[in-house]
Parts: sequence; C-alpha cells; structure tokens
Amino acid sequence: MSVPYETAAYESAQSPESPEEHLARLLGRALNSFELPDDVVRRLDRALAHTSSLHSAHHSAGLHRETYRHTWLLADGSAVTLWELVHNTTPDGPPEHEVYVDEEEVQAATARLGLPPETPDFELPALMRLWAIPEPRHVFASDDSADHARRLLRRAENPDRPGAETAALLATATAHGITQAFGRPGRAGRVGLSYALYEHAFLLPDGGEVSLWEVEHTATPDGRHMCEVYMSEVAARDAMERRAARHG
Repeated sequence: MSVPYETAAYESAQSPESPEEHLARLLGRALNSFELPDDVVRRLDRALAHTSSLHSAHHSAGLHRETYRHTWLLADGSAVTLWELVHNTTPDGPPEHEVYVDEEEVQAATARLGLPPETPDFELPALMRLWAIPEPRHVFASDDSADHARRLLRRAENPDRPGAETAALLATATAHGITQAFGRPGRAGRVGLSYALYEHAFLLPDGGEVSLWEVEHTATPDGRHMCEVYMSEVAARDAMERRAARHG
C-alpha cells in the first residue's frame, strides 16, 4: 500500500546535527552518493539550516520503500532539495539508501524496484497504521501562556510584527505549545551565525488556536541575536530567506 506523507518528520527538527553533519550522514549511507554533481555538494557545504520530511511510503509482502525529502537553506536565500530512497531488495532484508537531486529521478528509481502489487486484504504494519492516524497538531501545556505571548511579542524587533489586536487576543490564551519548524540555533563551525524557526501555538478559551511564527537568527550587521515574529509561516520563511540573502 502506498501512502503519501508531506509533514511527518523523518529526523527531529530539534536534532543537534548541523546542516553539514546532516549532509555528511546522508551521503555516507547512500550507495550512489558519488553520482551527485560536485556543484550541488559544494553549495550544500555552506548551508545555513536544514529540514527533513517523509514524502511517501509503500510496504507490501515484507518489502518496503520510503522516500524522504531533505531541504537546505543556503546563504543566498535559495533552497536545495535532495531526495532519499530507502528500500530493501529481499523480504525483511536490510535497508539500502539512494539519493537523487530531483523528484523525477527518485520516481524513476522507485519504479525500478518492482514491488509486488497491492492486495485488498493487505494490512499495514503496526507502525504504518500509527503513521496513518493523524496526530494532534500541537501538544499544549497550561503554563502562564498569556505571559509567554506577551514576552514573545515584546522581544520581536521586526516592524511588521503582530500588533495590539493580536496581543489582546493572546492575553486570553489558556495554553500553548512550541515546535521548532526549521534549522537549529548555535551553528557548529560557523561562529556567530544561526537560523531557527519556531511555531508558538496558543489555545484560546473557545477552543480555537492561534499561531505566531518566530525567526531567531544572528544575520545582523554586528552578529547579535535577533528575534522576529510573524502571523504566518509563509511570512516567517520569506523573512528568513531575505535575511540569508542579505547576509550572504
């Protein structure tokens, strides 16, 4: 059975790996890493942040394959994606890893695997059944959430940060949760430079949810730490890419 995934995490966004370490581990386990263009690898060597996600999976008759998407943010504000194919060649055999520079290549490689056809009575393994069940989007904790929102907005330095209306709404928050969505603070090997994106989700008294997106970085003229807060993930990622382009 084939199952598409777009948001499930392959490696924790809070992993202590730097982008360079993540790339080295990916290339180290891929059987065909030598086929990657040298210019792609050179560009990734100077990445600022990275994220990974499980894109799709197929399990049948002891054979399996998963496709993972690994994306790096570069200093010029652009992004580079590598596609990883993980599969076994014999039922319940050890996994093999392959890596490709575009989705068409990984799709062609997947088609060559020749997995058995799906059957109506096929039952997903227990782990796959758990993956197929949507998990709660956020884990909330009641821990002075209104004050957390106030302090978050107070330290935001961007001129287009959320205003008084949002602050008043979040003053009623009953719980909140924080999730790291991209990057990692404290870049190893790049003194003074860091990028990270966090989602701060707030639960309101009526059961509704509001999220603020925080960009933390040191892409400033003097290298100091800076916090920016936005109302949407798109706006936050755009801001992070603009900062990376200017700092590059």
